[in-house]
Order: sequence, then structure tokens, then C-alpha cells
Amino acid sequence: MEHGCGSSSSKSPEEIEETKVNMEPKISALVVEDDNLNRLLHKLMLERLNVEVTAVANGKAAVDLYHAGSYYDVIFMDSKMPIMDGAQATKELRAMGVKSMIVGVADDVSERNKFMASCLEQCFLKPLSRGLFEAILQKVKKDNN
Repeated sequence: MEHGCGSSSSKSPEEIEETKVNMEPKISALVVEDDNLNRLLHKLMLERLNVEVTAVANGKAAVDLYHAGSYYDVIFMDSKMPIMDGAQATKELRAMGVKSMIVGVADDVSERNKFMASCLEQCFLKPLSRGLFEAILQKVKKDNN
């Protein structure tokens, strides 16, 4: 069997294009949401946008992941959660030196305004749309380059 310069590729144009797409570094996201349905919906939407997603149910679990050495390009942080809410978790992550973009997710405007004081880049009202996820991911890509 001959290898090297004389060997021919048996990949189709589609396979070559897929290889190029897969060579792009994937964005990693952490979804921090106590509501099972919202957590699943956000996770599925992000995965459909080719994002590597980890999802947890409270702020303490998010902080614990970073203590264990995990890193995410963007964190979608719910404001109201048991054990540790979004504002507490965001403040703790920032105190640890976490530079990831943290996007708050709130139920209402007054909650959003209070949550913004905890060092978030942005805060949006639930539910998050695909278009909003796309815009946030474009900003993450831009900031990472």
C-alpha cells in the first residue's frame, strides 16, 4: 500500500467542507438555570448553534466547576436560583478572576436591573430567543479573536 504524495483522497467535497467547519474552535457555554425546562431549552438551542454546552441547576454548581478547573467562553446565568443565586455566583466568579462573558437571564425588569449590578456584561429577560443567542455568540467569537 502506497502512502504519501501519490495517495489520493477519497473525501467528497461535502466531507471536506464538514472537516473545515469542524476545525473551527467550538464556543463553550455554561447554562446556569434552576428550571429544568428552561435549562433544557437553552441547552438545546445552543447545541443547535454548534456550541459545546454544560448545564447546571444553581450558582454554587457553576462556581464549583470553575474551582475544579473548568472554563467556558460564555455563561448564561439565571438570576433567581436556590443554594446560590445568579448575583452571588457572578460576584464570586469575578472575585476568582473569571474573565468569561457572563450574560444574566432574569424574569422581569426590576430583577434585571438589580442583577446588572453584579458585574454582568448583559442581562436579558426570559425566554431567550435563537436570534439573541446568535448575537451573543457572535460577540463571544469577536472578543475571543
